[in-house]
Amino acid sequence: MNSELFWNATNENLKRGYTHIDEDSYTCLLCGHIFEEGVIYQTENGLYDAKKMAEVHIKTHHPPIFEYLMSLGRVYTGLSPGQEELARLFAAGHSDKEIMAKTGANSPSTIRNQRFAIREKYKQAKILVALVELMEDEAAKRKKGPKPDDSKLVDFHPQATSIDDRFAITQAERDEVLARYFSPDGKLLIEGFPAKEKRKIIIMQKLIGDFQAGRHYAENEVNRLLKKYYEDYVSVRRCMIEYGFLDRNGDGTQYWIKT
Repeated sequence: MNSELFWNATNENLKRGYTHIDEDSYTCLLCGHIFEEGVIYQTENGLYDAKKMAEVHIKTHHPPIFEYLMSLGRVYTGLSPGQEELARLFAAGHSDKEIMAKTGANSPSTIRNQRFAIREKYKQAKILVALVELMEDEAAKRKKGPKPDDSKLVDFHPQATSIDDRFAITQAERDEVLARYFSPDGKLLIEGFPAKEKRKIIIMQKLIGDFQAGRHYAENEVNRLLKKYYEDYVSVRRCMIEYGFLDRNGDGTQYWIKT
């Protein structure tokens, strides 16, 4: 996933799953795959232009967008497990009586109250989006000169296992850590993985750049990619699983960027 594109996407683009950020291409927000304008893509079902191919890609290579966004969990949706279940039933078009039968709710009013609560969250979210955009617009107007905004917070992958103050990292902090721990040629300069959480997260975000979204890696491939940075690659690999940068199958033979 291209985190920057994902978090900067409009609601309409999030619902589609892809964005048209320039006149040259369409980009999948879920895996970063790019479809170039002017190219005709051949599939077993026919020939498609870039926009149509992006739509087909979303449908054939990813879960429905509704399910993908739901999979981000309570940290981002703000929905409790019970509300997530109800949201899926609402999206499927079930009536309140049908939902009562499926969930064991005591009365239709229980379902209506939850529907109301979700709608209220929606209204709150719309206001918050407007407030944050106005806040950033006003800050940009007051910014003097070409100096970069070092207080800007860095976006991280939405699959993080938990989002807390460890991820409250500014661009200035990120730049300082990368300059401190990496040489100009990109090599990690430390012998021990840092204990401080923010530094650890920044380094892992840098390392995940060596992995391709949508590709599965054997364990020895992961080890090889990590070992060039740090001798104790097993500890780094474990951290990248723990923090949600990587995922793996049950027997640990296959790894991939968590999506």
